[in-house]
Amino acid sequence: MSRPARYDFKTRPVAHPDAIVAGDKWRFTILTDGLLRFEWADDGQFEDRASTFAVNRQLAVPEFYVWDRGHSVEIVTHRLHAIYDKKRFSSEGFAVSLKGPDAKRWTYGQQLSNLGGTRRTLDTVDGRADIGPGVLSRDGFAMLDDSKSMLFDKEGWIATRREGDRIDGYLFVYGRDYRAAVRAFYAVSGSQSLLPRFALGNWWSRYHRYTQQEYMTLMDRFDAEQVPLSVATIDMDWHLVSIDPKYGTGWTGYTWNLDLFPDPIKFMKDLHDRKHKVTLNVHPADGIRAHEKQYPEVARYMGIDPKTEQPVNFDCTDRKFMDAYFDIVHHQHEADGVDFWWIDWQQGDRSRLPGVDPLWVLNHFHFLDKGRDQRRPLILSRFAGPGSQRYQIGFSGDTHMTWKSLHFQPEFTATASNIGYGWWSHDIGGHYAGYKDDELTTRWVQFGCFSPILRLHSSSNIFNTKEPWAFNKEACEIMEDTLRFRQRLIPYLYTMNARSASDDEPLIQPMYWDHPDRDEAYAVPNQYRFGSELIVAPITQPRDPATHLGAVNAWLPPGRYADIFTGVVYDGDRNLTFHRTLDRYPVLAGEGAIIPLDGAWRPPNDVPNPSSIELLLVVGADGAFNLIEDNGSGTHVDDGDFRMIEDGGIESGGDNVRFSYTPITYTQSTGVLKIGPTSPSDPSIPRHRTWSVRLISHTASNPSHIRCITTPSKKAKPLPYTTQAVTNGTLVSLGSVPSDQTIILELNGNPQLDVLDPTKMIWTILHQANMLYDPKLAIWDMVTAPQAVGTRVSRLQNMGIQKELVDAMVELLLADSRYE
Repeated sequence: MSRPARYDFKTRPVAHPDAIVAGDKWRFTILTDGLLRFEWADDGQFEDRASTFAVNRQLAVPEFYVWDRGHSVEIVTHRLHAIYDKKRFSSEGFAVSLKGPDAKRWTYGQQLSNLGGTRRTLDTVDGRADIGPGVLSRDGFAMLDDSKSMLFDKEGWIATRREGDRIDGYLFVYGRDYRAAVRAFYAVSGSQSLLPRFALGNWWSRYHRYTQQEYMTLMDRFDAEQVPLSVATIDMDWHLVSIDPKYGTGWTGYTWNLDLFPDPIKFMKDLHDRKHKVTLNVHPADGIRAHEKQYPEVARYMGIDPKTEQPVNFDCTDRKFMDAYFDIVHHQHEADGVDFWWIDWQQGDRSRLPGVDPLWVLNHFHFLDKGRDQRRPLILSRFAGPGSQRYQIGFSGDTHMTWKSLHFQPEFTATASNIGYGWWSHDIGGHYAGYKDDELTTRWVQFGCFSPILRLHSSSNIFNTKEPWAFNKEACEIMEDTLRFRQRLIPYLYTMNARSASDDEPLIQPMYWDHPDRDEAYAVPNQYRFGSELIVAPITQPRDPATHLGAVNAWLPPGRYADIFTGVVYDGDRNLTFHRTLDRYPVLAGEGAIIPLDGAWRPPNDVPNPSSIELLLVVGADGAFNLIEDNGSGTHVDDGDFRMIEDGGIESGGDNVRFSYTPITYTQSTGVLKIGPTSPSDPSIPRHRTWSVRLISHTASNPSHIRCITTPSKKAKPLPYTTQAVTNGTLVSLGSVPSDQTIILELNGNPQLDVLDPTKMIWTILHQANMLYDPKLAIWDMVTAPQAVGTRVSRLQNMGIQKELVDAMVELLLADSRYE
C-alpha cells in the first residue's frame, strides 16, 4: 500500500556543506548573500530536519569569505559582514553589519524596528490589533526566531525539537531591498501555492441554520439577480449541533443534520450543477464521538469497541487518529461532494507534544491530503506562523462590524505580504456586534473586490446578513455591480495568482516595496499595489453628509495615472486626497498599464478561461502583460522549485502545472497594441475569442485612423472593428479571432491621455452638495473664472467654504497639470 499523499511532503532541509561555517557548539549557514542562519546547541547537535518555516535550506551557495582568527570568526558576503566570538550568542560577541550606502550595525538581542507581518486571527477585534513581525525593516535587519517551531521527519510526519539550550535564528540583512528579502524568505520557506481558479470568484457564507430548500432558494435569487457566486459555504449547522450533553457540545460534528438537509448528496450535486464549489465548516477539537454516523468505523479502526461509546479524542500527534480522521471521516464526505474544508479554530495552540500546534498539523495535512486525487488543493483556515503561505487561504476571523475594523483591514492585508502571506480572506462586511450601516457594508464589499478573496460572511444574528437586496436600493445596486466586476477581474487575478506562485510576487504589496526610500510610501499603510498594474486606495470612512463623498488620503508615485472607473487623470509624485461618491472607488493604473477582464456575460458562477476578453489600456507609455491560463490540473504544493519544460509550461517538483500564455504588448511611440497568439494550445483555451479594448481616458478623435489586423501565419488580414465613446474613455470592439493568431491594433502614433475639463465634474459635486444655493453659485463662478488654476484654488480656499467641499474641488482642479 502506497504512502498517503498527505505524508508525501517534499523538503530539502539539509544545506550544502560548502555553505556552513561551524564550531563545536555554534553553526552558521550562509543561505543567501543576505540571509544568515545562526545556531547554538550546547550539546553540539544541530538541527537538519525541516521546520514549519524552513523546508528548503539546500540553496545555491552564495559567494562569501571567512576569516577564522582563533578567538573569533568573521563572515563576509556581498551584503553583510558578521563578527562572532565563538561563545553563546550575546550582544557583545555577535554583531552583523549591513554593507553599502545604508551601512548599519546590528548586535544580537537588539530590538529591531520592523514593518510588520500578520497575526493568527482578528477574532473579537474592533479596529486595530497588534501584528507579528515580518522579514522587512527600514533599518535593514529582520530576525526570525525558529528555535521552538514544529519539525517534520523524513517520513512526512511531525517531530519535536531536542531539549536543551538551543538557538535557531535567521537574520535577513537586505537593507531596503524588500523584494529580495521576501524572495529569500520564500526560497527557504516555500512559495505560495497556486489557487484553483474558482477561489478568485465570489464566496457566499453565513452562520445561519439554513434548510436545504432555503439554501437553494437563496442560490436561485442570486442567479435571478445575475450576481455570480463561485463558492457556496455552509457553516457549522450543516451537522448536528443539538446533541445529548453526555457527548459534550455540538461545535464539533461530522453527521449531516437530516432535519435541515434531508438529502445532502443531492444538495451538493445541485450546487455543483449550478457551478458552485462546496465547502463545509469543521471544528475538529472534540474528535469523533459516539453520536456520529461514522463513529463505529472510526472506533473499530482505533481499537475501541463501539458499544462502549468511548470517544475518539482529537489528537493531532497520533498518526493513527489522523489517518482515521482523513481516510474515514473526511474522505467519505468528499466522495459525497465536499470540494474543500473550512478548518475553523477550536483546538487551541498546544498538544501533548511540546512545540506541536494543532493548527499547523491540520493546515499541513489537510492541504497535502487534498492533492491525493490530483485536484488542486485548497483550504480555508488560520495563519499558524511563518511558512503558512504554503497552505493558501487564511480566514481572518470574527471582526466587529464597524468602520474601525474596515479601516484596519487594508493595512493588515498589505502588511501580511511582509511575511509572505498573500491570501487573506476576511469576513467582508464584518462578522458580528457593531451596527447595520448600508454605506459601511458597501465600502467593505468594494474593498473585498480588491482583496485577495471576496467572501461575504456574517454571524448567526437573524438581522445580520449580506445579501445585497437586504440593504437600501443604492447600496444594493452598487454591491451587485461590485460582485459582478469581481467576476470580470478573474483573468487578471488568475495571472497574478500564477505570478505569485512562480515569481514570488504576492497579489497585494505595500507601496514601500517599490519605493523604499520615499517616506510618503510608508505614510499610506492602507494603500497598496493590487497586482502588477493597479494601485488601490480604499475608502474606509463614512462620506461627508454635505458633499456625499467618501475620502481617502493617498500618495501617487512618480508618473501619470488614470482612475479606471472615472477616467480622471492624475499627476504622480505627490500626496493628494481622493473623493468619491458611493458608487466609485479609487483604483488607478499608470500609463502603459494593461488589465484583462472577462468580457462576456454568461450564466453566473462558472469561471472557465473566458471566450471574450476586454482589455483596459492606459496609453502614454510602453506596456506589457502576459495573460496566464491553465486547464486547472496540476498542483503546486512543495517548495516552489519551478522550472521551465519544453512545451512552455511550468513544472513544479513532481506535479505539473502547464500554463498557456497570451502576450500583450503596447508600444507608445507607434500606438500599436499586439495581442497573442496564445501558446501552447490547450483544450481549455477557447479556439476563438472575442476581444475588445477600453482605452481609459483616451478619445479616438478620428476612429478611421484606427487600424486593426490579424496575422495568421504570413498574411495579415483586416479585422472589422467598432468604436464607442464610454464614460471613462473609448471602447474598441474587435470581434472574434482564432486564439492562435496575433491581433494588431494601430492607434494614432504616440496617443496621449485626454486632458479633461475638471469643471464638468465639479458641477456634479456642487449640484449634489447639501448647502445654500447662493454660495453654490458664487463657488461655480469662481471655479469657472478665466484665471490660472492656482489662482482659482487659492481663492476657493479663502471663501470660507466647508473644507470637505473645497478639497473635493481642488482634487479635480489640480489632478492633471496639463489642464493649465
